[in-house]
Amino acid sequence: MRKARAKKRPLLPDPLYNDELVTRFVNNLMLDGKKSTAYKIFYDAINLVSEKTQEGNGLELWKEALNNVMPHVEVRSRRVGGATFQIPIPIRPDRKISVAMKWLILFARKRNEKSMAAKLAGEIMAAAKEEGAAVKKRMDTHKMAEANKAFSHFKV
Repeated sequence: MRKARAKKRPLLPDPLYNDELVTRFVNNLMLDGKKSTAYKIFYDAINLVSEKTQEGNGLELWKEALNNVMPHVEVRSRRVGGATFQIPIPIRPDRKISVAMKWLILFARKRNEKSMAAKLAGEIMAAAKEEGAAVKKRMDTHKMAEANKAFSHFKV
């Protein structure tokens, strides 16, 4: 790289829960710069989760779901002598969180509920119970890494 690595900008915590992780999630959820809409979707989803599970705190369930979706290893492609190998490598902690958020949002968008808040709530509840498409994606990623563990000596 020609330039120095860009500095990480500090995130402001969200107004309701005062949590930076929520802001990070909402930033990933946001489309076309509509942050207030993204916040409304997220807060509605958390309220739906709280109502459906009859538990007081939907935010704790969301954090649990995020932990269940987080991958620990991923595979990266590397060319060695004309052949492309999938090499398993451990993921940095900040990337783990980013990948988990992106998967949760991606698979929530693919669900068949009426509103985005309902889709997100459904995916959060499924992930908290260790089921759903986002958790399946993590399992598949781990299986790929396990299957290609023999190539781990070709470090990226």
